Amino acid sequence: MTTGRIHSLETFGTVDGPGIRFVLFLQGCALQCRYCHNPDSWDPHAGSTRTVDNILAEIEPYAEYYLSSGGGITVTGGEPTLQAPFVAELFRRCKERWGLHTALDSSGFCDSSHVEELLAVTDLVLLDLKFMDREGHMALTGQPNDRILAFARHLSQRGKKMWIRRVLVPGLTDEKEELLALGRFMQELDGVDKIEVLPYHRMGVYKWRQLGIPYTLEDIADPDPVDIQRAYRLIGEGRIISNAVH
Repeated sequence: MTTGRIHSLETFGTVDGPGIRFVLFLQGCALQCRYCHNPDSWDPHAGSTRTVDNILAEIEPYAEYYLSSGGGITVTGGEPTLQAPFVAELFRRCKERWGLHTALDSSGFCDSSHVEELLAVTDLVLLDLKFMDREGHMALTGQPNDRILAFARHLSQRGKKMWIRRVLVPGLTDEKEELLALGRFMQELDGVDKIEVLPYHRMGVYKWRQLGIPYTLEDIADPDPVDIQRAYRLIGEGRIISNAVH
């Protein structure tokens, strides 16, 4: 019986894919992003152990609402690819039982060869490209981004649908050249249906304090709508520049 380590779940998600969605948060993550709002999800041994049948029972009362809204199920984290066999079975059975749309919300920090079974039953990947510069990515997350960029290219080669996400942290992930680089990279990919610029927020700071982890972004303010629109514009310019070069 396949089991997974679960952080939490949400039965009425509206921001992690199309329509109304069941959102399952898994435990365990190899990245330690400085702005993470769920640092309590990093530990792969924390949370509760649940079976696929347990999760299906949680979905059952709401399945028709998800279907009628054009929604489905999204599995996020932590990093869901760390529990790829569990998520693959869950997605497969959601499709068999209800025909639900499946979305994987991932940092992409994984070995592509280990997630083929999962990708086969995934309709959409919400891919968080946190930082294009390798050294900057290490400073932000504790890990380089080589695997992440390789995973993005793998998804493109497979023709997998993607929404690219960027958390906009003023003074950190919003530099002009960084956003242009993101746009240029996106232009190389097939299957990108959408770009989402997500504003940095401080809603998870209390968790850092509870865990006794120093929070290094105390002085960073939330971006305003002008900052968000600037980011979209620069990413778009990067895509235009890349297209012109090719």
